[in-house]
Amino acid sequence: MSAAVLAIDAGQTGIKVRVREHDIVFPGIRTGEPLLPQLAAVTHAAIERTGAEVSVVSAGVSGLTKRESDAAAFLARIDDAAVHEVILAHDSTTSFLGALGDTRGAVVAAGTGVVTLAVGASRVARVDGWGYLMGDAGSGYWIGREALDAVMREYDGRGPATALRAVAEERWPDLSQAYIHLQSDPERVSVIASFAAHVARLATEGDPVSQNITVRAGGELAHSVETALRRVRSDDEGEHFAACAIGGVFRSPQLREAFASHIAASEFDVTLVEPLGHGIDGAAALAGLAPQHPLAHAVSVAYA
Repeated sequence: MSAAVLAIDAGQTGIKVRVREHDIVFPGIRTGEPLLPQLAAVTHAAIERTGAEVSVVSAGVSGLTKRESDAAAFLARIDDAAVHEVILAHDSTTSFLGALGDTRGAVVAAGTGVVTLAVGASRVARVDGWGYLMGDAGSGYWIGREALDAVMREYDGRGPATALRAVAEERWPDLSQAYIHLQSDPERVSVIASFAAHVARLATEGDPVSQNITVRAGGELAHSVETALRRVRSDDEGEHFAACAIGGVFRSPQLREAFASHIAASEFDVTLVEPLGHGIDGAAALAGLAPQHPLAHAVSVAYA
């Protein structure tokens, strides 16, 4: 049996691993701890569990920083004589490869956070993905933050009534103390992002405030796609792009409709398409990425 590729799609909510016909899910990245030892431990566990002889390890990692993107250090930590190549990439790269493959276009991945990646004939552009404090416009966190802002505006008398207030009061019966509880909650990012699902539901039920937030979120996500495409377009006449929207935020019908409306009105010849696959498929595709592909410079590779 030939040696195998072990693909890793590493996020904060879970780490998916694929080797041969086996798909395994491990607990997510612990952001307060060094990354590479965690990835190496997952690699060892997957090899031990499957018994596969692995020659290549390719990983797409959420929020991968330049400092952590050290394939040689990752290879050293794996320390397996059979493994002769490792590839590390930001998960925006693997999301793109999984969703669009070798097609020119843009992929926007929106969950708690959001990142957009566009690939043109020769250029690559990443837009946003700057985290909840500095960016992530249109993400689940952004939507939840807008929802809570609207709730407190109603509470103060600064804004219109919204059904979101009742949702907030279920969690914090005394809204005047909500900010204290939230600021001291170690899970505050996920708590805030959890309100995005309520916004989507109440928008469908006709709450004007929720509808406004939803439409604005769709516009922000479309703006990121358009910006990314503008940065990668060439001088080719008739250049066509595909755009793919993935992640839980797009389960909202009204948000998806607002996003699609903005894309349709854009200056580009662009078609919204369904994803070909998932991030784990993109992580597997890293192993076959051609050196001349525009994304090749966005990955870190090391050989034994």
